[in-house]
Amino acid sequence: MNCIHIDRLKITHAGGILLDIAFDIHRSLALVGQSGSGKSLTLKALLGLLDRSLGLELQKRSDFEWIRGTSVALVPQNPFTALSPLTKIKDQMFFPPERSGELFDLLGLERGLLERFPPELSGGQVQRVVVAMALGSGPKLLLLDEPTTALDPESKETMIVLLKSLQEKMGFSMLFVTHDMGVASALCEDICVIYEGKIVETGKTSAVISEPKERYTCSLIEADFGNREFRI
Repeated sequence: MNCIHIDRLKITHAGGILLDIAFDIHRSLALVGQSGSGKSLTLKALLGLLDRSLGLELQKRSDFEWIRGTSVALVPQNPFTALSPLTKIKDQMFFPPERSGELFDLLGLERGLLERFPPELSGGQVQRVVVAMALGSGPKLLLLDEPTTALDPESKETMIVLLKSLQEKMGFSMLFVTHDMGVASALCEDICVIYEGKIVETGKTSAVISEPKERYTCSLIEADFGNREFRI
């Protein structure tokens, strides 16, 4: 498995600090926090997509060459924004037909879906298509921006099981950005809890969720697990 060290990620705007964090990604890391905590800023910084008005200090180390779209790939939160609704799936894969078919096999998708348009697929199918597109280049690091948010519970559990299986087969590391402690617990070995641009708690996911040290972490857990039970 790949190892990525983010020794410092600092983002400033008009003299103020928006984000100042550091973390390591080994097998799978969840970056968890409420909206506005800095999760999206982190992903944009790692992908080189920050607005030019923002100042960036990024010190990172990895055992592979960091190339956006090749060694580092993104699965977006809303898969429909990643696909053209007027273009067949096969024409948006950007891989040879056989490679596209192999990726669909890995994702549990029928190859016949390649001939369809995105609106003809279910939300879960479209999400898996976008995962296939991200994995096509054989990335070393997969960035996931809350990809289970819009899925129903059954599709959510299917996606988590699938990501675990794909990781075993392909050997990529994951940075999973979410506000969902249940999904983080089911998918990721390690966790960082982020609040107002700072990491306030980190450790093994099971340990942090079973014995949180920070009140903010407790509030996230209570909000997420209070009204539902999540199993994988």
